[in-house]
Amino acid sequence: MPKAYLVNTNKSQNPLNEAEMLEEQKVAAYYSPWKYLINHIEANDMVFLYSNGNGIIARGIGSGIIEKAGEEDLEHFMPLLQFEKLEEPLPPSGIVQLAQGVTDENYKIKWNQTLIHLQGFIGEEIWRYITKNNL
Repeated sequence: MPKAYLVNTNKSQNPLNEAEMLEEQKVAAYYSPWKYLINHIEANDMVFLYSNGNGIIARGIGSGIIEKAGEEDLEHFMPLLQFEKLEEPLPPSGIVQLAQGVTDENYKIKWNQTLIHLQGFIGEEIWRYITKNNL
């Protein structure tokens, strides 16, 4: 079963990062040690781009190809396949509600992270919800 990841777009540190991820249809992390988190994402993993204050704003499937850019490779990124920008963000409360619907009411997400690993079945539930509701 593929894994699923919520990846923060880093807009609070640099608003250009989020716009670049959306335009270039990629997931990225910047500077050490955070840039190495991208290396956890494998081919066929589900990736949800998470924007602070908004929620999930885009989704895609990991290509498995890790690339580096910038001075001293300050950026690690991966192109995403089947990339889709959501019409309306899926807010944090909606993400938690979906996760709790397939786990229990005690399931929590610690939001202040660059990359959040979700169980595959939770990622699949979020993916289905986005597809079904044409977000």
